[in-house]
Amino acid sequence: MVDYPVISLTTDFGLSDGFVAACHGVIAGLAPAVRVIDVTHLVDPGDITRGAVVLAQTVPFLPPAVHVAVVDPGVGTARRPVAVQTPGGLLVGPDNGLLPWAADALGGPTAAVELSNSDWFVGASRTFHGRDVFAPVAARLATGASLADAGPAIDPAGLVRLPEPAVSAGEGWLESQVLTVDRYGNVQLAASGTALDTLGSRLRVGGIRAVRGGTFGDTHPGGLVVYVDSAGRAAVAVNGGRAAAVLAVRPGHVVRLVTVH
Repeated sequence: MVDYPVISLTTDFGLSDGFVAACHGVIAGLAPAVRVIDVTHLVDPGDITRGAVVLAQTVPFLPPAVHVAVVDPGVGTARRPVAVQTPGGLLVGPDNGLLPWAADALGGPTAAVELSNSDWFVGASRTFHGRDVFAPVAARLATGASLADAGPAIDPAGLVRLPEPAVSAGEGWLESQVLTVDRYGNVQLAASGTALDTLGSRLRVGGIRAVRGGTFGDTHPGGLVVYVDSAGRAAVAVNGGRAAAVLAVRPGHVVRLVTVH
């Protein structure tokens, strides 16, 4: 058994209701010595892909922890509540595609269970598993309870995975789906930063002129810059503006980058 000093929370609960506080309260009651780190509670409601991206890009920088993630439009249905073991920590949440990218970022899943031990739960709500299932399970696991006692083992390879975003490249061009858009309007592509190595210093992105750079100030105010972001992904920004608005794209759209000679 392993004790974890930290539990992280990533949800779409927002901040205008008591949902987050209720989860904190359950954890505090069962594991008062465990520190809780709030990753975000402002994932758009039901946006599983956004939650998965934020979680996967954050967990490598957190201490060893039990990571609770709840973006769960299928709560109360046949979708499974699960816990996933990785070399870098535990993940707890719904089996709807939210967890596997983070599991990969923590070294890959090594074991998984379906959460079925109702003795570990704190309530009977069918619509608030964050409070009644995931928070108390995380608290028990963080304080040394055995993963095997949470429920029956399942094959980690059978966890629901989100579709892999489309990326393709050729001589002087790159096409990639938009993975996410941050609050600044910067457009993160699914392509890795190394995919930019075959492109020139002057580009067209969606037909708009852009330059390769290392940061936002490498182009004039209002100009487009293509760079490698803090997650190691290819990204597009506007110096002083919102690239998502300039390119008229949102997650899932395909962006084409072409070298200008």
